[in-house]
Amino acid sequence: MRRLAGTFVGAVCAVVLLLVLLGAGGGTGGYRVRAIFDNAANVVSGEDVKTAGAVIGSVDSLDVTKDKRAVVVLKIDLRGFAPFRADAHCTIRPQSLIGEKFVECSTGSARAPVLPHIPNGQPGAGQHLLPVTGTSSPVDLDLVNDTLRIPFRQRFAILINEFGTALAGRGDELNQAIHRANPSLRDTDRVLAILASQNHTLSQLASESDRVLTPLAARRRQIGDFVQQANTTATATAERSADIVRSFQRLPSYLSQLTPTLTDLGRLSDDMTPVLIDLDRAAPSLARFVLELGPFSRAATPALRALGKSTDVGGPALVHADPLIRRLATFASQAHPVSTLLDRVTHSLDQTGGVERIMDYLFFQMLSVNGFDGISHYLRAELLTNLCSQYAHVTAPGCSANFRATKSIGGSAAAQKVNPFQVAAAGKPAPTGGKGGGTAGKPRSGSGLSATGTTDITKLRNDSTQRIRAGVANGSPAYGPSSSQDALLNYLLGNN
Repeated sequence: MRRLAGTFVGAVCAVVLLLVLLGAGGGTGGYRVRAIFDNAANVVSGEDVKTAGAVIGSVDSLDVTKDKRAVVVLKIDLRGFAPFRADAHCTIRPQSLIGEKFVECSTGSARAPVLPHIPNGQPGAGQHLLPVTGTSSPVDLDLVNDTLRIPFRQRFAILINEFGTALAGRGDELNQAIHRANPSLRDTDRVLAILASQNHTLSQLASESDRVLTPLAARRRQIGDFVQQANTTATATAERSADIVRSFQRLPSYLSQLTPTLTDLGRLSDDMTPVLIDLDRAAPSLARFVLELGPFSRAATPALRALGKSTDVGGPALVHADPLIRRLATFASQAHPVSTLLDRVTHSLDQTGGVERIMDYLFFQMLSVNGFDGISHYLRAELLTNLCSQYAHVTAPGCSANFRATKSIGGSAAAQKVNPFQVAAAGKPAPTGGKGGGTAGKPRSGSGLSATGTTDITKLRNDSTQRIRAGVANGSPAYGPSSSQDALLNYLLGNN
């Protein structure tokens, strides 16, 4: 019992799988086209529907419209041929000599809209309507031959004679019927309309063709050779057709990879446009520069040769200078903190006006020590007149400046000699031991030396101070006497 149930379940699954595979095999299932024909004689259900010789479906059913036209419902089984477009066209053609028919259709171009659905409540609701303008019903050859036999020939003559009366005023309808009956006439009209719209171009082609063909006629051998070479090229291309096919197969992936590069190149070209415009404006100047660069390069040739010779000499010097350069590099690295602090100091001085304040100090300091009276500029300074005012290379009595060791000065002439430079500083000539009658080492009266041989420094300083005060009290010779207050102001501000 279990085996029977398992077998039944397996059979059901196999049937379902078969149905699924058949449904996924490319069929559309429910795509139907309701085509309207003027005449669908000898067409029955089940006839083939073809496109370019390939069977894509079959005739599903037949019907008649209210205006007495044939309705042929086409069932499209192959998914790749659906949907039909608005410019689709179907015609009925003979399939065999025994009167079988088939419907040949072209599904239309991809840029045209699809056929519209028939709304609910109308015949063929849900189907896709192909109007009579998109169909044709050619006349069979046997029917044409029947018109040549008696009595059909006589009857056809009667029909033609009576057509004048029957079709009077209905020429447009007759013209439409003839065009739908024979698609070649309609296509011929399209071709003639295109040629009529291009008649001016065709006339130019006829007139200009002589100009083109005349030089070609003079070079017939070259043209013949071109045809032969083209044949050779075509033969080689045919031999490599498989490689060419693979190249075209790889072309989409190559184009997809090339698209980002082309996009970046487009952006680059957009960004380079201003640069190229400026370069175009600068082109004349660049041309002149290039022209003038020739004499410059010729004049620079000797200098470059001399530079090459100098490099031969300077090369070893640079090699020997390598240790110095390394030391300089070490010094630079170690001086970096100092230079950083110095940069901060100079920056601070620059930001706070420190440099200007230093210059102001120097300026006002010079003004404070520099004066101007009625005669000229003068420098405010204090002159000290004593025995230490003159240069001496030995120790002078009463002055031991710039000498580390000091000795007591004795009173005998033999133990100590007076330097003539120090004596001259005291205002007296140097003593001599000759016939001048002077005793060596004995100071004269009024020489400023004490009885013990020392200089009365205090007395000399007091005398100098009194003379300065007397000069200040007397004033400048140009301005006359002045008070002590005027002298103080002249000292501080300058007498101008």
